[in-house]
Amino acid sequence: MELCVILGDGVGQEVVPAAVRVLQAVLPDVRLHYANAGYDCLKEHGTPLPDETVELATRCRAVLFGAADSPSFPVEGYYSPIIRLRRHLKTYANVRPTRHLPVPTSRFGVDLVVVRENTEDLYVVDEQTDADGGRSTAQKIITRDATERFAHLTYQMARRAERERVTIVHKANILPQSDGLFRRVALEVGEQYPDIQTDELLVDTAAYWMVKEPTRFDMILTSNLYGDILSDMAAAWGGGLGMAPALNLGDDAAIAEPVHGAAPDIAGQGIANPTAMIMSMMMLIRHHWHLPEVADRLRAAVRATLSDGDHTADIMMEGAISTEMFTDRVISHL
Repeated sequence: MELCVILGDGVGQEVVPAAVRVLQAVLPDVRLHYANAGYDCLKEHGTPLPDETVELATRCRAVLFGAADSPSFPVEGYYSPIIRLRRHLKTYANVRPTRHLPVPTSRFGVDLVVVRENTEDLYVVDEQTDADGGRSTAQKIITRDATERFAHLTYQMARRAERERVTIVHKANILPQSDGLFRRVALEVGEQYPDIQTDELLVDTAAYWMVKEPTRFDMILTSNLYGDILSDMAAAWGGGLGMAPALNLGDDAAIAEPVHGAAPDIAGQGIANPTAMIMSMMMLIRHHWHLPEVADRLRAAVRATLSDGDHTADIMMEGAISTEMFTDRVISHL
């Protein structure tokens, strides 16, 4: 097994090494290959995603990606390296689970998964601004093939995990062509899995229920933008963004990437929560390398660490420990 390791920007420089230490404790024979990507990479090398990084990720087919600092304003030469890498490796589904963890910031009983289509929607990043700067447009793309492929994967994951219901989330009442196509294709695929209940919600209604009663959800199937927003909302019930893992998954490739970003406000202080990165790596081990026993050991070690009251400052300032100390405790439970 080979793994392409990309630290990225900000706290990625801290949580990725923590996850690598845990990985080496359970799978010491994994061959690690380090590569560069992110906003700092653009400043240093003139590109946020060097060709050699793409080549290495393509060869390994498994990537650990820390975080990319994405500016909220146009920067010449910059594009999102993670979006480009997702498309290149054809990791067409983004899987984001939220499950209760033994910390005060988590809600008991929550156990849901948001699965978002990962290659289309507004994330094709095709924007235009008129010459006078008074009008901007963004293209939203939905195709039958991409929706169908991703919907089948979602239902198959639901079946393997013995989940009972998939909720299709869309906004077809306002966008009857694009979201309407997404809705129709997803419902068609759902009919092929009669053992799993299928229902649907408009995205604003889904957001309401995510705030009011998240235990209503089992598995959510949705498009790229809606899934990004809903999964961040769900993360609040799992203990916060520092606890929220994610996996970009394709037929033969995977990118483990936590939900949180580069968090420049705390970068370099040694206080970042490595849980999301460790759990993202656990998902890669389970769903891409197909080693469920190893994944179960990692999950149990993280839960045991949190159950002992060990936590980083994002959970609670009182009694908080450093990134490195938290990682040591997880490894001790292995």
